[in-house]
Amino acid sequence: MTVITRFAPSPTGTLHVGNLRTALHNWLFARRHGGRFLLRIDDTDGARSEERFVEAIRADLAWMGLTPDAEERQSARFDRYEARLAQLVADGRVYPAYETAQELELKRKVLLGRGLPPVYDRAALALSDADRAALEAEGLRPHWRFKLDHEAAIAWDDLVRGPQRFEAKLLSDPVVRRADGSWLYLLPSVIDDIDMGVTHVVRGEDHVSNTATQIQMFDALSGAVPAFAHEALLTGAEGKLSKRLGSLGIDHFRAAGIEPEALIALLARLGTSDPVEPFADPAPLVAAFDFARFGRAPARFDEAELAQLNARIVHQLGHDRVADRLPAGIDATGWEAIRPNLNTVAEAADWWAVVEGPISAPPVADEDRSFLGQARTVAETLDWSADPWRALTDALKATTDRKGKALFLPLRRALTGRDHGPDMAALLPLIGKDRALARLEAG
Repeated sequence: MTVITRFAPSPTGTLHVGNLRTALHNWLFARRHGGRFLLRIDDTDGARSEERFVEAIRADLAWMGLTPDAEERQSARFDRYEARLAQLVADGRVYPAYETAQELELKRKVLLGRGLPPVYDRAALALSDADRAALEAEGLRPHWRFKLDHEAAIAWDDLVRGPQRFEAKLLSDPVVRRADGSWLYLLPSVIDDIDMGVTHVVRGEDHVSNTATQIQMFDALSGAVPAFAHEALLTGAEGKLSKRLGSLGIDHFRAAGIEPEALIALLARLGTSDPVEPFADPAPLVAAFDFARFGRAPARFDEAELAQLNARIVHQLGHDRVADRLPAGIDATGWEAIRPNLNTVAEAADWWAVVEGPISAPPVADEDRSFLGQARTVAETLDWSADPWRALTDALKATTDRKGKALFLPLRRALTGRDHGPDMAALLPLIGKDRALARLEAG
């Protein structure tokens, strides 16, 4: 069996971090098993779907490196849905119902008031052809419900949640098509999964009850029921379900200087007991991905943890990976010198400004003024093609008896204007002889 997963966003907005996690896990699972990862654009809602969001979804997946093996659009498959609906109507598994939203809400309140589950009473099934004709003559158009088999228990072994069981008689027959002819999510998704050979459906735990009804739809259409993995939802760092997570998308992360590798490394293991590690290459994440390692507790998404992970990944990135985002002049040697001090690639510009100058050095202490003068004299005689920093500090250590902080800090301040930063042995050759002499003299 070829494993086939699908990510099925609706283009009614941009992807948020929860969507990105779902897409990633579908991609990881497919790659882990040598299978296929499909992108399905669920654009049946013509009023809310927008092409700009379709393009944004594609761009976001591309930024994360989650390249789909194929793409489908539900808006191109309406004829297929019509045909399968007609089949289910003929088989007695889909029926028309005429209650208004107000009538259904009243029924729901009555049942709840009696302490009963608000399950639809199937009153529409008692209507005769004449009754239906009379209602339609009054201008009412039916919505369409899938008739569940109330005699059957619905069970599956979820890849995350373990054994699941629902009593069909405690579920309402789901509406699959509205009175205005528009489709709800449930039936088109099942038809697509059958036609596209989807073997594994990976989504959030908020879809568990949908799965119960959809399993009967698969059976009614004689389709193979896929395996299901319902993952715990993300929570914010404060430990509660956070509305803010619904607004954190690729634009937010890119503006914060987050690398896609960092987002992948974090989201791949959130919800497991496995350590989050700074993998710049996703291969180890693919090789180890297993739904059995995910727990049912909510997964905590912490932007501070992401930022720390991002810094560790930036420290691994080669010059070729970031060259198009660096200021002119930073070659591989320059990148390797400043990379260990960066939290984001964008910060490279700050350190390159230190290299090229001008800098604003802090005032020199009286006891350091003569020392910096000696440093300039020594620096003028050095072989700058070798290791000027070691040669400079060794000579000054021998002639001034300074060591440790008293030796290194005044030099760093004069040469960079900062108390901390990249290794001076790597940084000083980039600053160069002329700039170094001028800075030491100014000190």
